[in-house]
Amino acid sequence: MTLTPSRRPQDNVALYRHWAETYDAEFARHRGYQYPQKIADIYAHHSKPDDNPILDVGSGTGLVASALQEHQAINAQLTIDGVDISPEMLAISRTKNVYRHLFEADLTQPVDLPEKQYGAVVSAGTFTHGHVGPEALLTLLRLSRTGALFVIGVNGTAFDQYHFGSHFASLQADQHITPIEFIRVQYYATASDIHGADQGYAVLFRKG
Repeated sequence: MTLTPSRRPQDNVALYRHWAETYDAEFARHRGYQYPQKIADIYAHHSKPDDNPILDVGSGTGLVASALQEHQAINAQLTIDGVDISPEMLAISRTKNVYRHLFEADLTQPVDLPEKQYGAVVSAGTFTHGHVGPEALLTLLRLSRTGALFVIGVNGTAFDQYHFGSHFASLQADQHITPIEFIRVQYYATASDIHGADQGYAVLFRKG
């Protein structure tokens, strides 16, 4: 299965329709996909008890939510909602019983989700090529409460290509978000192909 998604949301829906049932085994476990665990680790290190409920953006098969719910350093009872464009991926994640609610939505379009409800927003593998761009950040800020913790993974090359830096700078300058911390994250623990050493950023901030 290719690791390079297409450029259009509808093509990503088709990609994950065929990939959903084997995603965890053929991709995540086989390649040592540690990105979701890294996002959970960062949340655990920086979160406060009221950084809850959590919105998992691009929730996929539930890897981030599972890592959060199983994290030994998180003592709070977490409530997690997931949003994803793929109904097949959502169907897989529903079987894991780690979410309160699951929403099918394309975050490149207007979404009908509850506003100012979330105490945290997390994401791994969604802000990348052909998926969700920086324009969706305003939507996610609208859905979250003041002071909400954000731990957002952004693909390393997409960061520059889609001008994430300027979007973050603008949001910070307008005091929509607090000063940002960028944390380097390596996606895979065991992959040995040309993508094995790929890295991205975990972007850490709070809603202003």
